[in-house]
Amino acid sequence: MFIRTASERDLPAVRDLLVETWHATYDSIYGHERVTEITDDWHSIESLAARLKRPNGEFLVADDGRRLGGMAFAAATTDPKVLILYQLYVRPAFQGRGLGKQLLHEIEDSFPDARTVRLEVEQANSEAVAFYQANGFRPTGDTVNCGGSTFAIPALVYEKRLD
Repeated sequence: MFIRTASERDLPAVRDLLVETWHATYDSIYGHERVTEITDDWHSIESLAARLKRPNGEFLVADDGRRLGGMAFAAATTDPKVLILYQLYVRPAFQGRGLGKQLLHEIEDSFPDARTVRLEVEQANSEAVAFYQANGFRPTGDTVNCGGSTFAIPALVYEKRLD
């Protein structure tokens, strides 16, 4: 797998990766119907295209030439020292091989002025929580509206210092 910046032509494959990963991860937490509703909104081609064009953002994919194994999207806040990691997903068949860590490091390297990375993670997603903790993130709070108020999803807020 090599990590590269995503392009418009990647968006259908990114959507497929996200839908597969979300159902594998969240169906047991939220149910299949709700996960479909969330992915149809958050991971629509239009939503992904908006992220691709976001100023001060980086949208990465892990590609082996045949299929995408993972993706990550982050953007600097109005304070360039604070980076928000909005998405980091690895296709289930590629999990446990270090791909998530590679994506995370590439995102961090893409923002040389950043000193803090912040993210939200579903508490019931124990594998993601363990991944972030193993990669230096520490809990700093929680939210009741992960990803916005549309779906009212509670989540933990984690941060990692980069300096």
